[in-house]
Amino acid sequence: MTMNRRQFIQLMAIASAGGLLPKSPLAATPPISTFGQVRLLHITDCHAQLLPIYYREPQINLGVGAAQGKVPHLVGKKFLEHFGIKPNTIEAHAFTYLNYIEAAQKYGKVGGFAHLATLIKDLRDSYGREKTLLLDSGDTWQGSGTAYWTRGQDMVGATNQLGVDVMTGHWEFTYNAEEILANINKFQGEFIAQNVFVKEEALFDGSPAYDEDTGNAFKPYTIRELAGTRVAIIGQAFPYTPIANPARFIPDWTFGIRERQLQSLVTQISDQEKPDIIVLLSHNGMDVDLKIAANIRGINVILGGHTHDVVPSPVEVKNNGGITLVCNAGSNGKFVGVLDFAVANRKIKGYQYHLQPVFSNLIKADKDMQAYIDKVRKPYLNKLQQKLAVTEELLYRRGNFNGTFDQVICDALRTQSDAEIALSPGFRWGTTILPGQDITFEDILNQTCITYPETYVKNLTGQEIKNILEDVCDNLFNPDPYRQQGGDMVRVGGMNYVCKPNESIGKRISQMTLDNGSSIDMNKQYKVAGWATVNKPSTGKPIWTIVANDLLDRKTIKINRLNTAKLLNS
Repeated sequence: MTMNRRQFIQLMAIASAGGLLPKSPLAATPPISTFGQVRLLHITDCHAQLLPIYYREPQINLGVGAAQGKVPHLVGKKFLEHFGIKPNTIEAHAFTYLNYIEAAQKYGKVGGFAHLATLIKDLRDSYGREKTLLLDSGDTWQGSGTAYWTRGQDMVGATNQLGVDVMTGHWEFTYNAEEILANINKFQGEFIAQNVFVKEEALFDGSPAYDEDTGNAFKPYTIRELAGTRVAIIGQAFPYTPIANPARFIPDWTFGIRERQLQSLVTQISDQEKPDIIVLLSHNGMDVDLKIAANIRGINVILGGHTHDVVPSPVEVKNNGGITLVCNAGSNGKFVGVLDFAVANRKIKGYQYHLQPVFSNLIKADKDMQAYIDKVRKPYLNKLQQKLAVTEELLYRRGNFNGTFDQVICDALRTQSDAEIALSPGFRWGTTILPGQDITFEDILNQTCITYPETYVKNLTGQEIKNILEDVCDNLFNPDPYRQQGGDMVRVGGMNYVCKPNESIGKRISQMTLDNGSSIDMNKQYKVAGWATVNKPSTGKPIWTIVANDLLDRKTIKINRLNTAKLLNS
């Protein structure tokens, strides 16, 4: 169930009363009613956002095949109708992009680890710490300037301070293997992943493994005893990490969905460990999790991440073994999933679920966490706070095809490289900036801070450009979720095209045109600028340098043209 209307009305009353903080951390909302014997708290895809931010939910989130028109592929009014949420409310603002600017100005920023810390402490203390676990589906140690400069160590410290008990990963694997292992060693919880193995030749050469006999790179699962209730948590890291991100950083590890192996592990745990609850802590993406829930017997709940989907109520998936709940808790520290189970005789008798929004103005910052954040940010403040330009537009990223901040990046690539066309990866992370606000260097890093930021300029034929779009489009809209390898559509600058998501590969992209209206010739070469090459490193300047230089030149940002796809048959 979602937060009820009474709770949101009280939140609005406080918000409209001059922005006063509640007397107690959560006085804005009545305590979530206790239920059952076990509470699982779930966060995912924080992307290293230690401070409160603005974050606009997507306007387009297409599903194909069996997923078309179903959760999680509902946005806007259809989302509100499906979940019974009234429009023009604080709840509607939390879950959708509707009336975003006005609502964001009214209710303020979301997330922030100091505010998360206060909320999570209350949710633990009010239920009983001995009966509560905090689980993190990953994409936590990457996404900001300080995470990049400290190689994720600032976020390791933050997750330790937050009290994360168990986590898995994805962008955590975009540092070098030695740095990853060092971070995991400093992490005070457990890092688990049943689907990551050390290659045989690497094992032979002495590469470290959690279990040399099985080849597991990391602990595959853990058992936690919560006041007499046994909870098994299995880790499922992002299966396509070496494809979506550079394999050169992690050359000794191999990933995959490994469905058959997962079923075997679930059966083994059920038979040998006798748990009351089996949890899959996943970074698959929700469509993949829904397929796993239908195919794998014995999993009670999948707490997932990767696709940043905001799902107020779990999807109940029937399979031969019963029902598996599939949950996803959004991104950027904007939500905390609260899942309570009633259990008796190794059987789940019922559950209660809340997807709790984190409105930063309405929750006091935890002093210890805030002090930690201030400490890790202090050496970089002058650089982070450098003002580059002012935006007249709402700048956002999330969406299947393009966002206004993506356009800023593409325009900078074209201008600074004197290129006809720009290509930019469709990362789902990236914060939002309201009209009239300064764009700082930190804002640029929040959109671009990866460990392979180098730019490139090359000549590509029209056919090569089409092939790139077709390949990424098949990754995004393949009807088989197991063939969807993450991310949104590659962003384009200087060109437009028609896309038919429901077609097969090679037939989705057509009518490619330049900004001047001329058709792109399949045999002609075009000067193309881009960044974030996966297969081999580029040699150009980091993307944040390119964008920062362009913003300093422009001073005021207004989007004159949003290059995107015209959708047909979607």
